[in-house]
Amino acid sequence: MTTTRVPRSYLFVPASRPERIGKAIAAGADAVIVDLEDAVAPDAKAAARAGLAEPWRDLQAQADAAGLALLLRINGADTSYFAEDVGFCRTSGVREIVLPKADKAALAALRAELPETPCGALLESAAGFADLAHVARAPGVSRLLFGSIDLMFDLDVGDDDAPLHHFRSELVMHSRAAGLPAPVDGVCTAIGDADALAADTARARRFGFGAKLLIHPNQVGGVHAALAPSADELAWARRVVEQAAAAQGAAIAVDGKMVDRPVLERAQRIVAAGAA
Repeated sequence: MTTTRVPRSYLFVPASRPERIGKAIAAGADAVIVDLEDAVAPDAKAAARAGLAEPWRDLQAQADAAGLALLLRINGADTSYFAEDVGFCRTSGVREIVLPKADKAALAALRAELPETPCGALLESAAGFADLAHVARAPGVSRLLFGSIDLMFDLDVGDDDAPLHHFRSELVMHSRAAGLPAPVDGVCTAIGDADALAADTARARRFGFGAKLLIHPNQVGGVHAALAPSADELAWARRVVEQAAAAQGAAIAVDGKMVDRPVLERAQRIVAAGAA
């Protein structure tokens, strides 16, 4: 089975624990990111990469059967691990990459090695955001991802709310301008705190994000629920769509408010999201 759904959830799993990858695939997320970067210690990266060589194609088949995307987060283009990582991608048939510390130079390095492999560009540095317009429109970039924790470190800010609002809006705007899917919000580190996850995801949705990065399988259901239209939103959207269809192009008002083309299109999106 394959799917054309744009993922709402990307679940990280350490590349050094291949026995967990199958479990991650079965956890209900829309995409799984096998992580060779932050989740693997420097002295364990070669072994982790070697340990993926034999099971990778079987794991890809398992992901295909489950209808989800399987990605590999490689190490940064400025690291000594990059060449071996891209070599693994080339020989193992990795279909999509997550590129950390994405900026103009990193993307150029990746494209020189893997010109045909799509990548999710992980924006997590000041340099990356300075290059954001280029990154969003670069050949092969499939989606923009927000590395909020690393960006906080790079900018030396300790609050992941208001200080990052500008960067969230930039990701949404440049994704839209480049014709990419809505971007992917950063992780919620409060594992086991359903309220914190719901609030974090609701904030992402308000800013226009379409997905989140996850660090634990128990976050999948909460993220999907928080990204889904509420019952009130669905009811409003259905009224708009139904009354617009009945009006056959004539101007209408729903709940005392005029419905013009942007309002109708938003309602249609909400109905489609509810059906999905």
